[in-house]
Parts: sequence; C-alpha cells; structure tokens
Amino acid sequence: TSDSGAVFTFGKSKFADNIPSKFWLKNDVPLKIACGDEHTALLTENGKLFMFGSNNWGQLGLGSKLTVNKPTCVKALKSEKVQLVACGRNHTLICTAQGKVYASGGNSEGQLGLGDCDERTAFCRVDFFNSHGPIKMLAAGSNTSAALTASGRLFMWGDNTEGQIGLGKESQVSSPQEVSVGRPVSWVSCGYYHSALVTADGALFTFGEWDSGKLGLGTDQLPGHRVPQLVKSIKHRVKQVACGGGHTVALTEDDIYTFGLGQFGQLGHGTFIFESRLPRPVEHFKKGRVRQVSCGENHTAVITDGGLLYTFGDGRHGKLCLGEENFTNQFKPTLCPRFLKYNVKSAACGGCHMVVLAHPRDGGCSDVTLEDDDVTEDYLQKSYVELLGDSVDSSTLQRTLSARVRRRERERSPDQFGAMFRTLPTMTPGYLQPPPPVSSQTIPPRLPPHPEAEHGSVVESLTDTDSVRGLGETTDFLNMTHVVKMDPGDKTLTLSPVQKVKKTLNLLDSLHHHPLNILLHF
Repeated sequence: TSDSGAVFTFGKSKFADNIPSKFWLKNDVPLKIACGDEHTALLTENGKLFMFGSNNWGQLGLGSKLTVNKPTCVKALKSEKVQLVACGRNHTLICTAQGKVYASGGNSEGQLGLGDCDERTAFCRVDFFNSHGPIKMLAAGSNTSAALTASGRLFMWGDNTEGQIGLGKESQVSSPQEVSVGRPVSWVSCGYYHSALVTADGALFTFGEWDSGKLGLGTDQLPGHRVPQLVKSIKHRVKQVACGGGHTVALTEDDIYTFGLGQFGQLGHGTFIFESRLPRPVEHFKKGRVRQVSCGENHTAVITDGGLLYTFGDGRHGKLCLGEENFTNQFKPTLCPRFLKYNVKSAACGGCHMVVLAHPRDGGCSDVTLEDDDVTEDYLQKSYVELLGDSVDSSTLQRTLSARVRRRERERSPDQFGAMFRTLPTMTPGYLQPPPPVSSQTIPPRLPPHPEAEHGSVVESLTDTDSVRGLGETTDFLNMTHVVKMDPGDKTLTLSPVQKVKKTLNLLDSLHHHPLNILLHF
C-alpha cells in the first residue's frame, strides 16, 4: 500500500498527462528521487532504478530516445543494486552498492565522464571510479557532473566554460578530475551554470557563472570565480547547499540562506527582492527548522524537521504543489496544504516539475507545527488534501469545476487526451462504488490482453471517439492514485489507478464503460 511511501508528481513531469498525481510500487518502497531538466529517476529499497520523462538525449538509459511517461524499470541494471542517482539537464549518473558508477544521456561536453563526447542511450560504466573507493554523493547540472567519495575527495567533469567545475582555465574535461580546497568535502551541488560545495568543517565554497550574485561572493573574489571561492558572509556551519538556475540555497543548523536571482520569488525574501548579491536568511521559519533544501531552475522546495513541505518561486505548470489552479509565483515560503496529512521525506525540483516522496502521517495533522502566517486552505478552491485526498465523499463528487478548468476542457479535442484515453479496456462490473480503503485486494485484476494487442502491451484500444467524448469533464479523471506492479517474470509493468476523485456524479455514469487498468510492456 501507499503506507510504504508514495511518489507525487507536480508540473510538467510527463506522468499522467502532467496532472498532479501519485503512484506507489506494489512490492517495493521508493527511497530516493532525482529530477533533471525534464526527466525523473526513482530508486527503491530493493535497488531498482525507475526512470520517466524526456529522453531526447537518451538520459533515461533505456536504450532509446523515446519519451517515457510511466515509471519504467531499467532492466539492464537488474543484476545491480543502485544506491545513488543524480539527474543533470540531459544526463543521468548512478552508483551501485558495489561502487560502480554508470552514466547515460547527453555528452556534448564530456559530462558522462567516459573520455569522449558521444551521447549514450544506455548506462555505460565510468571506469575511472573503479579505484577510488566508495562514492557517497553524486551531482549533475547543465553538462556537468560531480562525485564525492566517502573520504571527502571531490571529482568533477564536463563543461567548464564558466568555471562551473572549478578547474580554472580548462574549457571542458571528459573524464573526472579532482577539485580540491585543501580539506575534505561533505556535500556538492551542480546548478545550471554554477556549482557549490560544503567542507566537512561547514565552510561553503561557490564557483562558476558569477552574475546576479548567485555565488554570494564579495566583489574582490569574483575574478577567481573559475576555482572554488569561500563564501565569507555565512558565519555559521553550513550543512547542505542547493544550486538552481540563477540562485543558491544554503542550510545551516538553524537558518536557511538564499542568494542570486529572485525575480520569480525563488529566494523567498518577499515581493520586491529580485536579486540578492550576498547570502540573506529567509525569515519565514520561526518555529520549524528546515532539514532539506532543493532547487529547480527557478523554484525552491524546503522540508522542515516536522515533515512539512514549503515551496516558493516560479509557479508555472503547477510545479509548486499549491493547488491545481495556482500557477502564480510565490515570493515567500508557502506551505503545501496537500501534504499536511503526510510526512514528507524528500522533494526533488526539476526544470518545470517537482517530485515528492511522502508517507501518511500517523494521527493525521494533530502534531503539525505551523508558522504564524501559514495558510492551510487554498481560498480559490478546496484544499489539495480534499482535492486529491484519500476519501471519495459526496462533497467532492458534487464539487464543480472552476471556470478556467471548464474552459480548458472545452478547448481540448479527444485527440489531445493522449494515449491514456485511447488504451482503456472494458470496465469491470461493480467498480462504480467508491472503492474501499486501498489494500492489495482492491487493485483491479489484470485483464486478459485483447487478441489484437501485441505482447499484451495494450489491453484494448478505443477507436470510437464518441465514447472518449462521453467522458465529459475529465480534469480529475487522472487525479487518482496509481500503483506500479512488476510482473515476477519482469516482463510487464502494470500501472493501475486504484482510486479516483470525480468532479460530478454524471462523470461516474459516463465512465461506466471505460476501465482503468493499463498494462505496459517494456
């Protein structure tokens, strides 16, 4: 069940037609997530690697360049236990339990670390790391890569046109090179064109593209931006750092500091702070303490000790998780009400999306610590807790669509609904009642493949456009939970919606002939 942790997608994730969704793995537990510019990686407790999203450079490592809109297991790594993952703008790095490092995707600047600049569509082993001891962290940016060993040695490779891999005059390197600041390194982050590292004794160093103040350096230090420079104005020990497109976020024991570009609100300092050249503490958190930070290109996500998620910055595509209709920029940390009933474990920010890993909170929201100005309801509509919540009640069923969603639906032709609507098999009888609490028994049985479907990859094809049109208002058709189930033979992956939130009762009637069990072949 989802008690073991569900994966939630927001923004242009390429999953479920980019409508906010969640899924979980039937016999495995999601453990780590990473987002690139337009792709996502998911690691599980069993060491499996699932990938989805854009794949135009082969960054999913699945052997092709086809976009993948459903989490797909990388079968080529079946014999390995994958433990670490990092997604760059168009490439992916992983490390296995045995310490092997693999890379896939774009390689125009040598960012795969394979000694050349040829892209790869399948994961290739980076032999350099065969002799460098265990890796404890990987990071990736726009055509840059980094690996940090357990002993605190940092290696970086790829594009250095702005100095973003800290190697001085080099313009790019296609195999890993050590970057040293004279003391062990404990954390590394690659932004789009700048990077940052934290030393074991809590000092923050930044390097790379220096405009807009995203390096947080004094003017006298900027000429040296091609090698790591100490950020002197943060006096407390830094624990973590995250680099975005034009901004940087640093976390100390008690504070979160942001600097760089803020025109979308990604610094969290309020409406008129469009740039901060020096690190500045974010004032919002007076009761809760931040324990994890993540940056997308123009947005930021933070998780508190209490497992609450706050986002700020560019709101396009709904990636801030602040309601299906809320695409506005946020200039200060804003609580995501959707997750009040969850303990958020991690959040990864991509270019236009965000992926969150969360577990249901024991005892609901009773033990949650909120800041004084946190808003737990979205005044424009029902809160996300109800919108995508865990119960189907009459008030949700009767809820009407906002004008904007209705207009958007009228403008969409059946052809734009995507493959999800063209591959729906016949609905099993008795599925119209709101489903009982989800357990393994309530997952719809796998239906036999349609005779004409190749290898059972599509259960049945709907060619009758009238029946698709009959779905009516379909915004919430995909606002349901999905379960990803791997066949023991590893031949097929079933993606089953197990719960749906409907806008109107008549939508339920119109769905009577349309099933919700989808077989995927991979």
